[in-house]
Amino acid sequence: MQALMMDQPLLISSVLQHAARHHAGVEIVSRRVEGDIHRYTYAQCEARARQLASALQMHGMQSGDRIATLAWNGYRHMEIYYAVGGSGSVIHTINPRLHPDQIAWIVNHAEDRMMAFDATFLPIVQAIAKRCPTVSKWIFMAAADRIPADHGIENLVSYEDLLAQGSQAFTWPTFDETTAVGLCYTSGTTGNPKGALYSHRSSVLHAYAAALPDAMAASARDCILPVVPMFHVNAWGLPYTCPLVGAKLVMPGPALDGKSLYDLFEAEAVTYSAGVPTVWLGLLQYVQQNNLKFSTFRRTVIGGSACPPAMIKTFNDQFDVDVIHAWGMTEMSPLGTLCRLQNKHLALPHEAQRKLLEKQGHVVYGVDMKIVDDDGKEIAWDGKTYGNLLVRGPWVVKSYFRADGGDPLVYDEQGRGWFPTGDVATIDEDGYMQITDRSKDVIKSGGEWISSIDLENLAMAHPAVANAAVIGVAHPKWDERPLLVVVKKPGQEVGREQILSFYEGKIAKWWTPDDVQFVEAIPLGATGKILKTKLREAFKDYRLPSADV
Repeated sequence: MQALMMDQPLLISSVLQHAARHHAGVEIVSRRVEGDIHRYTYAQCEARARQLASALQMHGMQSGDRIATLAWNGYRHMEIYYAVGGSGSVIHTINPRLHPDQIAWIVNHAEDRMMAFDATFLPIVQAIAKRCPTVSKWIFMAAADRIPADHGIENLVSYEDLLAQGSQAFTWPTFDETTAVGLCYTSGTTGNPKGALYSHRSSVLHAYAAALPDAMAASARDCILPVVPMFHVNAWGLPYTCPLVGAKLVMPGPALDGKSLYDLFEAEAVTYSAGVPTVWLGLLQYVQQNNLKFSTFRRTVIGGSACPPAMIKTFNDQFDVDVIHAWGMTEMSPLGTLCRLQNKHLALPHEAQRKLLEKQGHVVYGVDMKIVDDDGKEIAWDGKTYGNLLVRGPWVVKSYFRADGGDPLVYDEQGRGWFPTGDVATIDEDGYMQITDRSKDVIKSGGEWISSIDLENLAMAHPAVANAAVIGVAHPKWDERPLLVVVKKPGQEVGREQILSFYEGKIAKWWTPDDVQFVEAIPLGATGKILKTKLREAFKDYRLPSADV
């Protein structure tokens, strides 16, 4: 028997339509790349998004086309999100902090038809434009008078000129909710990056789940400033969650330093934010050095890398800000767990509550998880025994874009697919998960991924290097930084500065190892693989020079 309910697909255009109709006067405030503050309403945002969708279709955008962005958090980026996705095309956000070679590879792999970019990233576009044959139009995200005369890019148009060609009479189309809406690439820690292709259904369900009281607890009473970039897994879904609940949205643009963020927090009465630990370290340092307090800021989600317990304590004790520790990944859209207390925990002593809140947290509805041993057998939830973390749910990928890497899932006895996260974790009796290690040898610095394999391959290309390995070493600011361990070729003399200078121009600058250590030999396993566990043990007490800065 079929139910007798309206058949209305879950489409992201309906989220912005809802905000425009039922929260019409709520503001979206943006610090622009131009330097000024822009403000308008959800109603105006939705109207401009429709106009942009019309203009993009006039210029050849079709259903399923990938439209890329290299952009900060701002109102134009928000409009592109909805104009592209709401039309049935795919919004493809790219991390501009990657090396231009990596960006070009990603653009070509996705076969992007157009790219919109902020003025900040003009040099990147100038470096890659001729290497991206599928891109037929480059959209400079500003008015025409901001475009340098000597830009040298064919088929370049200003955002505002393009927008003016469209019509606000455009109406959002209706189509199957499983249609693709967004594409985000992983950081490519093992080989080339892989694309996670999200659907309208998965994105709307994720936005609903994020707003739940025991998740992000977003509401129309909030003023939310996502510090996490819109190119980091769609700013953790906040461009969808904020209009869904009618929250005021504040976009920081390119100014992510402590002073700029604090000024915006205070000027716009921000109540809620989200970002990686590195950003909060800079903000905390600024407010502490200047003896400042937050007038309205009371909650923040911290993820991307583990939040140091000292940071949680500082936010709570000195600034009356609750930290919601969260965990997820690109393949999960990204939310998996968030750490909030349950009723049974309210009677616990304060320190016991704080210890619990340091964990990555409890799943939200829509995500299931388990830990298994190397044979795939499920491990007990006792908070002590650790295993490989697997997840499943309606916003978890079942395969990668273009089927890269084959079928990534592992299957249980019931034939259900589970996604292997690559993390090692414990889960306690109440279902609270804590990451204890990572099975991959990736380095996570300030919430960004660094591939040890790429760094090793480059080091091995140096004529004086016989063998090389890269491991992550603890750092007080960045969580981890890469340490390069080198074996020199017999008779060769090479120093630290020569090795590090060899990386210049080949990788993003912030990927460069912080130090080099020369050794006689690197431990190898029976198959010739580097035993990084032994390297980590050997350098467990090592302190990077930059750790003292």
